[in-house]
Order: sequence, then C-alpha cells, then structure tokens
Amino acid sequence: MARSIFCTGWWTHPSRTFTLVSALVSLLAPAGVLADELPKESVLPLNLAGKAVQASLDACKKDGYRVSVSVVDRAGVLRAMARTDGAGPHTVESSRKKAYTAASLRRATTELAELMTKVPALQALRDMNSDILMLGGGLPIEIGGDVLGGIGVGGAPGAHLDDACAQAGLDAIGAAPKVQAK
Repeated sequence: MARSIFCTGWWTHPSRTFTLVSALVSLLAPAGVLADELPKESVLPLNLAGKAVQASLDACKKDGYRVSVSVVDRAGVLRAMARTDGAGPHTVESSRKKAYTAASLRRATTELAELMTKVPALQALRDMNSDILMLGGGLPIEIGGDVLGGIGVGGAPGAHLDDACAQAGLDAIGAAPKVQAK
C-alpha cells in the first residue's frame, strides 16, 4: 500500500525540506520577471464613471429629456448606469449598447452611423455582435490619450441631443471632447 509523503515525515528531514523550498522558490522567481512584462493599462475609476453619468443626466434633465446614461470600461463592461424617472425602458439597453460601441470601436456612434451611410461596405460593423448599436449618443471616453471606456445616452428626442448630453458627461470628468459645442 502506498504511503503519503506527508504521513511518513519525508518532508520534515532538513535536506528534503531545503530541496522542497528551493523548488518552490524557483517556480516563483519567473513570475516576478513576467510581471514586469505585463502590459499596463489605465482604468476608468468608478467615481469618474458615476460623475460622468450624473453630469449627463443633469444636462438632459435641464432640457426636459428623460434618458438613461451608461458608462462602460475599455472592455465594454458596465461601470455605472442611471435612468431618469419617466425614461422609456428601452433607453437602458440602448444607452449601454451605445457606450459599448463607442468604447469598442473608439469612435463616436454618430460618426460611425454616418460613415456606414457613406461607405456601405462598413454596414457589416453593426453585425459584429449583439452589443453594437449604430445610433448617435455614444462617445468614447478618452483621458490622457487613452480610451478608457465609453458613455452612452438614450432617450433624448434626437441623436444630436443624446450626443450633447453625453458630451456633458465627458466635460465633467476632463475627458477629451468628442462633440463640437454649438
């Protein structure tokens, strides 16, 4: 019958313990070297995501629009979201998808929608996955030259109005402007 090394006291012998510790240390040493080679990414902090959402909601509310606003990180994962009282239920998903599209494709969704009209071959972009939405109101969040995520607004009576509310969110967190002020 086989006996476990832990039951026999094999590991308590000083020379065997040293060998076991040496083996473990040698396994861990390359991890430090590899850690230096890992890519470094800036992350959109939750407090900035929330601040952008609130500023967008405030801008739309000031003009009487009932909207939903979503902010996603660079991977398209939801960081913050809010829906004003009276906003349509469809606005929740449309705001998230606009934010996802802007973050994923790193461009304003209005710009992408216009580009698809001008270059019909690009219409396949909207079919890349079920989270892509080519409607105005989604802007990439760019800070310090890095796209850290996207913001999407859904529910204002026009894509240009969704864009303006989303831009208010970018302005509130010091992100690069994506919509020209009018």
